[in-house]
Amino acid sequence: MESAILFDTLAYAKKMKEAGFTDKQAETQAEALAEIIGTNLATKQDLKELEARLTASIIKWVAGMLVAQAAVIAALVKLL
Repeated sequence: MESAILFDTLAYAKKMKEAGFTDKQAETQAEALAEIIGTNLATKQDLKELEARLTASIIKWVAGMLVAQAAVIAALVKLL
């Protein structure tokens, strides 16, 4: 499930025009910002999914280290 970030380009362009931008400048900036927001920002859902993947990876790594540690201890016990 993909979450969307809402960005009102019309309202943004109006604010830019009120601040003194030309129509073309305001519209171009609104379009560029909408593109950046749509492609480069992570949503809360994106962050939750990343956290879940990282947690799973860490659990696998820790489990692997425990197995390796047990093997090293077993080998050391045999040497004694």
